[in-house]
Amino acid sequence: MESRKAELEKLILALAAPYQQELDIILTAPSFKNIFSAITVISEIGINMEAFPSAKHLCSWARLTPTNNKSTGKKKSVRVSKAGCYIKPLLVQCATAVVKSEKHHKIHNHYLHIKKRRGHKKAIIAIARMLLTALYSMLKKKEPYNAELYKKSDAFPAKREITVEQAILLAQLQGYKIKPAI
Repeated sequence: MESRKAELEKLILALAAPYQQELDIILTAPSFKNIFSAITVISEIGINMEAFPSAKHLCSWARLTPTNNKSTGKKKSVRVSKAGCYIKPLLVQCATAVVKSEKHHKIHNHYLHIKKRRGHKKAIIAIARMLLTALYSMLKKKEPYNAELYKKSDAFPAKREITVEQAILLAQLQGYKIKPAI
């Protein structure tokens, strides 16, 4: 049995050899220490992130986003759908490992904040969604995980300026009708 397992692992590693650069990138992410976890991610979502217009689309495809079942002001259900028999359980397992880890304090604090309001299961799904978003960004930019870069990407620049035409266009895109000044 052990020899068959070793043969199978050798075959999987041989098939994954062309994707070594992407595998190395994924292995830098929090809780991705096993090469087979990285291979599972590559086999599920691929290496071409152009298939997904944004990280939100990828999270939706992996069924890590809550449903929006609302009718006449009544909120019926916000549960996460049951799909993704390979990628979703793997990400939940990685999220659980990252939360228990001592290395990633920001992720652990984010988990505790959500857990206090929404409960353990929803908090783990939120962390799994964070990991998938990070993986999307890492594979799209072809760069390893760096928590500092993700912190900086969330912050707005200190000086933000736009022209009057850009402000008008932005207001129109949000649904405002612009009246000419008299």
